Parts: sequence; structure tokens; C-alpha cells
Amino acid sequence: PSEKPVASKAKPVAEKPKLPATGNGFSAYNSLQFKYSILIDVAVEELTNVKLLQFMDDWYGTKYRFGGSSRDGIDCSAFSGSLLLNVFGLQIPRIAKDQYTACKRIKREDLEAGDLVFFHTTRRGISHVGVYLANGKFIHASTNYGVTISNLDDGYYAKAFVAGGRPRSAYVPQSLGN
Repeated sequence: PSEKPVASKAKPVAEKPKLPATGNGFSAYNSLQFKYSILIDVAVEELTNVKLLQFMDDWYGTKYRFGGSSRDGIDCSAFSGSLLLNVFGLQIPRIAKDQYTACKRIKREDLEAGDLVFFHTTRRGISHVGVYLANGKFIHASTNYGVTISNLDDGYYAKAFVAGGRPRSAYVPQSLGN
């Protein structure tokens, strides 16, 4: 019997699932939970904030571009502002030092998911910002690696860390859950 070659065509991806799958199968959401539980070092069950997971995954690996605010390139303050707006519904200033001014200081040990973390990486004061996740991990637009997850304990960030910040408004910090 002659076999016909099977042509594989990529099918357009439908809207990402918003709820976890039931049963034994994995959904895209379950995959995001698993991926980020490893990167953040938390239990899979703790990652229930679908908006946060999808936002991080959509932007992860986007290159850094000073002054950028698109997937063609984004800087740290545009990324943190976009994450807070799209995930937590909070609008903050565009520039890292202005974001710092707009925040109540939070000690490192009191940081919660959605809080900002500020760094002094130049001689001009606050010059870098990221969004805290959990376990000392934060997501940010790094000049070298683009949008990535880093650890506050890493030498460079430990030395440059200034403070955590929680925007002064009706904003309530979130857990990695809803």
C-alpha cells in the first residue's frame, strides 16, 4: 500500500484559555503555571493569577530598548508600568525615579507580588525598576537580557537594590493568586 505524505500546517492559535483544564490533560494555562513555578521557585498551585502569567509570558524575552514601550523593545519603567496597568489596573508614572516618588517604601522582607523594586545602577539615583513576584524574584526589562526574571540576591542586584515600593493609591498588593 502506498502511503501519502502527511503535510502539517500550523493552525492559528485561538484565544488563550482563561481557566485551568480539568482532568489529566494540560492546558496552556497549566503549562504557564509549571514554567513560572520553576522560574520563581514556588508551588504550581500558588500561581493562579492568569493575567500575570499571560502578561509575563507575552513579554518574556522582549529586547530592551531605552525609551521603548513596545514588543520591538521596551525599557524597565515602561515594562513595570504596563504590567501594573494591565494586570493590576494601576496607572503609575512613566519614569523609574517618578515611579519611586509615587510609592510608599516597602522593606525587602515585606515585598508582595506586584510591588515595585528599585535600583541605583548609575550615579543619577534611581535608575532601574522591576516588579516583585515572590521568593526574591522579580521581572524586569534588563539592558542585557531583555524582559527576564532575576533574583534580588544576585550580586549585581543585591548591591544596587534601594527599596521596594507600593504605589500610593487605592492599590492593594496582590499574591501570585487572583
